[in-house]
Amino acid sequence: MDRLEQAREVINRVDAEMARLFEERLLAAREIAAYKKEHGLPILDAAREAAVVARGAACIKDESLKEYYVTFQKGLMAVCRDYQSLLLEGTRIAYSGTEGAFAHTATKRIFPEGEAVGYPDFVSAYRAVENGECYAAVLPIENSFAGEVAQVTDLLFSGTLSVSGMYDLAVTQNLLTLPGADASAVKTVISHPQALSQCEAYIRKRGFATRVAENTALAAKLVSELGDPTVAAIGAEENATLYHLSVADHAINESAGNTTRFAVFTRARHPLPSDAGAAGRFILVFTVLNEAGSLAGALDIIGKFGFNLRTLRSRPLKGSMWKYYFYAEAEGNVDTTEGRAMLAALGQICDKLKVSGTYVESDASRLQ
Repeated sequence: MDRLEQAREVINRVDAEMARLFEERLLAAREIAAYKKEHGLPILDAAREAAVVARGAACIKDESLKEYYVTFQKGLMAVCRDYQSLLLEGTRIAYSGTEGAFAHTATKRIFPEGEAVGYPDFVSAYRAVENGECYAAVLPIENSFAGEVAQVTDLLFSGTLSVSGMYDLAVTQNLLTLPGADASAVKTVISHPQALSQCEAYIRKRGFATRVAENTALAAKLVSELGDPTVAAIGAEENATLYHLSVADHAINESAGNTTRFAVFTRARHPLPSDAGAAGRFILVFTVLNEAGSLAGALDIIGKFGFNLRTLRSRPLKGSMWKYYFYAEAEGNVDTTEGRAMLAALGQICDKLKVSGTYVESDASRLQ
């Protein structure tokens, strides 16, 4: 057997083994797809993929071959993503609003392979996941300018779903008018309350009257149907395209860094991986005993076990005058020995305590 035949024999043997391993890998990818479907997780996990590539590249002894291995590994991961997307194609993802709303945009960017299903309000979208109509819901939880979305926060406390991811979507609001309408003729603007709040200075300066809509896309639709040049909508450019309106004024929101955080809600909580480290995040909702120092004690416990508290807000308890619950976000992995010990200690001074979400924050969490 000459050198050429020997080399081809090696390739045949390796290819046969690679085919067996490829099949094994895709079967594992199928299991991952099922898990992601159950927990409402997106297909792409950029941080995980980067770690896998780096770990594999470290096993290549010949430095001149590493770049080729990286290319090979990235191609293999793309094949696995395509396979998972096929398995999850048509998975129903709930959001509040209609096509063209910011929530619809966020939903399609987080779950490009899913079927985005619009509901008239936050509660309906949330209930659609609770009752099994949809696998996950994408709902706004906070805006960098207007603050928290209180109704969604209340659902975290009272409902059964858990947050499995947080994603940031930059929001640019625009003045949308009928085609050919003179912007100076506008007297009334229609939009979602959050959008109106984000553009308050602009609205006040021009003396516009305001009307509230369920979401920005419905506002644009209403302006298109009214056919009144004195009425305009506030919303995204996508709304103008969808409902045949013109963008009379761009970027009218007060804050140039206007960003909305969207939470993915699922029936099952997604435990954090053991290597989540500082990128791990968890959400707690709790009430404390009506005793002096109870709240301070709860916060001390979180810090005592090495978790960094990033957010703390209070919300009134429905049906209980002058009583409140607390919403907290913290850095770290609650699914560890320290995390379980922290929860046990909090349980001693909290009337109600619930881990309402766990997720990993990464560069991919900012939607492009």
